[in-house]
Amino acid sequence: MSDRISSHGPNSYFFTLRLAKRDDDALLRHITALRQAMRETLARKPFQIDAIAVLPDVIHTVWTLPPNDNDYGNRIGMWKGRFSRHLPPAPHRSLQQIKRGEKGIWQRRFWEHRIRDHADFERHCDLVHLSPVHAGYCQRPEAWPYSSYSRACSREVPPQDRKADHLAEEAVLDDDVTPLSHAMSPAPPNRLHS
Repeated sequence: MSDRISSHGPNSYFFTLRLAKRDDDALLRHITALRQAMRETLARKPFQIDAIAVLPDVIHTVWTLPPNDNDYGNRIGMWKGRFSRHLPPAPHRSLQQIKRGEKGIWQRRFWEHRIRDHADFERHCDLVHLSPVHAGYCQRPEAWPYSSYSRACSREVPPQDRKADHLAEEAVLDDDVTPLSHAMSPAPPNRLHS
């Protein structure tokens, strides 16, 4: 298999994953567990994180999978499952969720969009990086510490020339971030995060 992964080829996708309970901030309260779950998922089923923004109750991300591999469903399931293991079951679980052994932390489904071309790739990466601004958590994308925006701006290599470096993906979710109390502006407006 080639070591090149196209950042806007046929195996790039945009995803939105949401917590089951709106206005929950579990993703940021447990960011270390989320990072560890991502590292374990990347180790088992490698892919490239082209863009990511973790908000209190939603994640927007663009991934590029290896050639001839479109198994994003298992990757997302692994990530969500590994993260959920670190949390207690949600008190608002339904009887169905309890019977299925679900913790009730995530919405069962997620939004997926296959990237069509370079312009679509750039549009969705911009959407990811601007999502904290649109949600009212900050004024500028570089002010949100739970995003790949700074990493994307620091890269000089054009997207089509990037190589997959799965260890470098840890930088997206590394532990060197500002604590949430310093990152968030007072009470963001109650809006949809899309």
